[in-house]
Amino acid sequence: MIRQSGVRRSQEARSAETRTRLLDATIECLLRYGYAGTTTPRVAELAGVTRGAQAHHFGSKDELMLAALQHLTAKRISTEVARFSMDFAASDDPIDAILQLLWDIHSAPIFIPIVELWVAGRTNSDLGREVAKFESVATSTLMSVIAEFAPEGIHRSMADFVYTAMDALRGILISSFVDSDPTRARRRWERATVNLRRIVDPAIADWAVTQTAL
Repeated sequence: MIRQSGVRRSQEARSAETRTRLLDATIECLLRYGYAGTTTPRVAELAGVTRGAQAHHFGSKDELMLAALQHLTAKRISTEVARFSMDFAASDDPIDAILQLLWDIHSAPIFIPIVELWVAGRTNSDLGREVAKFESVATSTLMSVIAEFAPEGIHRSMADFVYTAMDALRGILISSFVDSDPTRARRRWERATVNLRRIVDPAIADWAVTQTAL
């Protein structure tokens, strides 16, 4: 029984490793070739696995893409959230810590595959529905983390502020895809944050001042 258990765990470990390689390769393909250029044979080749192994784990291209997106985005958000918790505690400017969190999450390479699937979902209704579900969960997770640090009375205002900041940031980053200056997006975001602070709810501003004084 011990031997069989060990064999089963070994098989599970190999299966998990193959799955992870496929997920990583899918994101890499989306980064290099976009949605249209990402094919299951190309993913299998980049992952170093057989077509049969790829088909065993994921039955379709879209299933593979969504799984990869969920896997890597969850990992990215958990990493940034952990860092945000430490940065927030040490920050003299809570609003700046929130804006920096948004930048760190969205400026990572994972944002490009997300945009690729947004665009593909416009004409692929099944994919679009799944991407929308994923987007809702990811955004809710982010909002929940930020809400942990803010009093309940400003949660609605804080959500409005964060959504507006994300809308601005996403527009900046998408337009930067065709910008020959790789530093311009950051400069545009810094300019946007100045204006975002001007529209922040006074209740949030008062809370930020209180946090700074602690």
